[in-house]
Amino acid sequence: MTLTDTAIRAAKPGAKNIKMSDEKGLYLLLTVTGGKWWRLDYRFGGKRKTSSLGVYPDTGWKDARARRDEARKMLAQGIDPGENRKAQKAGELKRAANSFEVVAREWFEVWKGDKSAGHSGKVLALLGRDIFPWLGGKPIAEITAPLVLDVLRRIEARGASETVRKAKNSISQVMRYAIQTGRAERDPCPDLKGAFKVATCKHFASITAPALVGELLRAMDAFKGTHVVRCALLLAPLVFVRPGELRTAKWADFDLDKAEWKFHVSKTRIDHLVPLSNQAVAVLREIHPLTGQHEHVFPGRDPRRPMSGATINAAIRRMGYDTGEDITGHGFRAMARTLLAEELHQDPQWIEHQLAHSVPDTLGTAYNRTKFLKERKAMMQLWADYLDKLKAGAEVIPLRGHAA
Repeated sequence: MTLTDTAIRAAKPGAKNIKMSDEKGLYLLLTVTGGKWWRLDYRFGGKRKTSSLGVYPDTGWKDARARRDEARKMLAQGIDPGENRKAQKAGELKRAANSFEVVAREWFEVWKGDKSAGHSGKVLALLGRDIFPWLGGKPIAEITAPLVLDVLRRIEARGASETVRKAKNSISQVMRYAIQTGRAERDPCPDLKGAFKVATCKHFASITAPALVGELLRAMDAFKGTHVVRCALLLAPLVFVRPGELRTAKWADFDLDKAEWKFHVSKTRIDHLVPLSNQAVAVLREIHPLTGQHEHVFPGRDPRRPMSGATINAAIRRMGYDTGEDITGHGFRAMARTLLAEELHQDPQWIEHQLAHSVPDTLGTAYNRTKFLKERKAMMQLWADYLDKLKAGAEVIPLRGHAA
């Protein structure tokens, strides 16, 4: 039987400690002095262990059960809840001012300064999920290659090879920060070179054969989903921005009279300008009466927020395409990059600038959003006209030379 608040309050101490069982390993230890301590018995690494979950009545039975459930989740993930609790307590009480977690959080506050909220949030989540439970409470100066290897092997075991790389990189950055601030002498991560298989770079699926592109465009034109999603699909190949940039597009960033879209690219931290073709402007004017009163061009179910990041790919699958093998929302970039170069013979520098790639040119001049603007405007209109011909199924004659 589970314990009740009434039974706990009525319990009286005896000549020896009394163990009042609840469920799933949780029990209340009533000491001879009247103390009431929540305990959880469990096994980890083949050893029997006990974790303290608080003192009654400061920790009520509902909170104790919630802590028990959290501890059981940790065990299922291969985390020792007792050790994890010790690491958390050490951080909270600042008794381990030089622990890996304390230093890592200090590093994070410095590092995140010029990073997007999305990117920094993912890094912090990775630290909390995959690194802190095992390294968090350890003194930063005592982090060794075998300790880091053990953490990374856990990630590798679940097949997340790219996360292994990211975790190793984050640990290394924290260690270098500790060296710079005088709390460690070396970074053990370089010692792990060759310990893991190099993650294979998997490119986003895309369609680049002109005839197949035409079929896709016709399927998009006939899409039977919501008008908002249909317009997002129609605009995607015309502007070939990253999917996150499309779905979070804001009306305030568009000037339809000038046929321009200006926004900040969080991935490369640059300001970008997308010249809009006549076809792109037409799509935006078509959807404006429906969503123009909202902040985002493509709002989600909650009109205060943009559409979900999964919406475009879901629509593509609904049209019968495999987003693993055929095309993804990101694949429109590869489509444009390939066909602009191979079929329309546009200058690679114009294409790279339009893709918002922060790649210096031969003169070492970094990207700026107005460079090649005249040429890019002509290129974007040429591209839209080309897509119209593909959609119509007309014979497309490749244009030799560059657009004027």
